[in-house]
Amino acid sequence: MSPTAILLLHCPDRTGIISDITRFITENNGNIVYLDQYVDKQEGIFFMRIEWELAGFLIPKEKIAEYFQTLYGERLQMKFSLHFNDIKPRMAIFVSKMSHCLYDLLSRYESGELNVDIACIISNHEDLRFVADQFGIPFHVWSIEKDHSNKYEVEQAEIELLEKEKVDFIVLARYMQILSEKIIRAYPHNIINIHHSFLPAFVGARPYHQAYERGVKIVGATSHYVTEELDAGPIIEQDVTRISHKDTPESIAMKGRDLEKIVLSRAVKKHVECKILSYNNKTVIFG
Repeated sequence: MSPTAILLLHCPDRTGIISDITRFITENNGNIVYLDQYVDKQEGIFFMRIEWELAGFLIPKEKIAEYFQTLYGERLQMKFSLHFNDIKPRMAIFVSKMSHCLYDLLSRYESGELNVDIACIISNHEDLRFVADQFGIPFHVWSIEKDHSNKYEVEQAEIELLEKEKVDFIVLARYMQILSEKIIRAYPHNIINIHHSFLPAFVGARPYHQAYERGVKIVGATSHYVTEELDAGPIIEQDVTRISHKDTPESIAMKGRDLEKIVLSRAVKKHVECKILSYNNKTVIFG
């Protein structure tokens, strides 16, 4: 693909926004290759994703955001972010002992499906080091005491590593620890989590066994951005599959793991492709 710029924005709705933005691009010799917009009528908010080719664009790449803020950002009370498809975001993966989501992400990365650089894998256990070694990715372990007495020191070391590696976003691939506010605030809307969709009905250990005991008919998975309110951040992706009385706790868990890795990879791909806008704890997902 030729280099493109991607603009994600939202602002109070008014007449002429699309005209203003497309004119800004075309008058500067940009060829628009994607445009999608949505208006939340209840909130009166306009959302937009627009992408254009940079070949021949008159404004230097490093000046586009400054120009756009001067011309439209302040006047339209607009919040926006600018991305470039030839700059790969740097991702860190946090894991514990379960490997299914990690393997899925790494295989998609290896095949070129995810346009990212994986800076490192961080864990609170040694169990999955062999997976990182298979893919040649640095693996770092910090064990957290059961009483969490060393959690502050561990997270401080993790933050220093993330800063050193210039990590742009984090994926929790079944990482079984709750992140502190310090890490969450350092990466707002840039930490993606996955969990089974039984929350809050089946909390704690062995959720799929609990589902079996209750005779549920569907299992699901939810991927969302992490906020300071546990498991209540903006939802990115969800899916479900049916189960029956013939399923065992083991087969239900297997179906759940399959969903978890698929839903997580979809969420990560949408994040990497800059197709998500968060607003008021909800997301607008562009196609």
